[in-house]
Order: sequence, then structure tokens, then C-alpha cells
Amino acid sequence: MMGRGITERLVELLKSKNMSQKELSLKAGVTESAISHYVNGDRVPRGANLSKIANALETTTDYLLDGKAANKKDDLMTARLLIARNANDMTRDERMELMKILLQGDTD
Repeated sequence: MMGRGITERLVELLKSKNMSQKELSLKAGVTESAISHYVNGDRVPRGANLSKIANALETTTDYLLDGKAANKKDDLMTARLLIARNANDMTRDERMELMKILLQGDTD
């Protein structure tokens, strides 16, 4: 059995988000068969599939692969990059929602 760490993190994230493998498959655009292999530890996602799964689970590829959580400074940089890359594709409502979240500040 390969990739035991990533398997455990995938299962944990699916449970915490109350998401089925099929829902992850649809949200990530990865076949159900591939998701099943990843969750069962038969295969480890690589490249584009890893990125798609991380995005669908609202986490990072680093977390999926090695369990490393990004620190707050990294989170902020990641958020800035994502906003910059996707701003033109966002609807007005999505931009307003994002601004609302950003203006709320750190709630920890």
C-alpha cells in the first residue's frame, strides 16, 4: 500500500467536509476511479490531479503530500496569488464576498 499519509489526510478532509468520493470527483474534475485509488492508498495523485484535489478540498498540495500546514504568512501570500490569478474570472458577487471576508480580519 502506497501513500499512507496522503490517504489518511484525504479521508480526514472528506469526513470534515462531509463530502463523498463522488462529490470530490465531480468538484475536482478527476475520475471516481482515480479518487478511489487515492483514498484506498493504491496510488498517489500527482501533478494536475493533485492540484485539482487540493483546490476542491480547499487545502494545499503540501498539506496533502506531507501534512505541512502553511503558516499565516504563507496563507496570505497564497490568497494574494489566487486573487490576482482569478480576479478577472470572478463575478461581482464573488469579489464582494471576498472583500467582506478580507475586511473581517483575523478571527483566531
